[in-house]
Amino acid sequence: MEEEKIIDQSELANDVSGKIPYEFTDAYLVKLLDPIKVKKEFQVPVSKDNKPKKDENGIEAVDFEETKTEIKEVDSDYRKGVVLKVPYMATMHQIKVGDIIVFRDAATRFFDLLKDSKLVRSYDIVAIEK
Repeated sequence: MEEEKIIDQSELANDVSGKIPYEFTDAYLVKLLDPIKVKKEFQVPVSKDNKPKKDENGIEAVDFEETKTEIKEVDSDYRKGVVLKVPYMATMHQIKVGDIIVFRDAATRFFDLLKDSKLVRSYDIVAIEK
């Protein structure tokens, strides 16, 4: 079933790519897929007494004696996307229209001329999904 989804993305990407009137010079145009969720540990302060106390400077604050570890599901720093356009300077790379790539989300720029798309430079791509 996962294979069918990837094939459909590739066909759709090729169809959409032909309708985009732009050629890109140094970045891939990528249609974003759903965010990747990961579980991360967070240290959360724990106080036995939640009432604020005044210190010697008259500032009220809550004293935290210890911390506890909580595991939360959050968005990953990485994101997946379907390649819609390949920059003409990247012809030597093996990435083509329809490939699903993994990239660092913070390093990209939104491309507001196409909804839910980003511009990703080749050195920000960390993997190609097989």
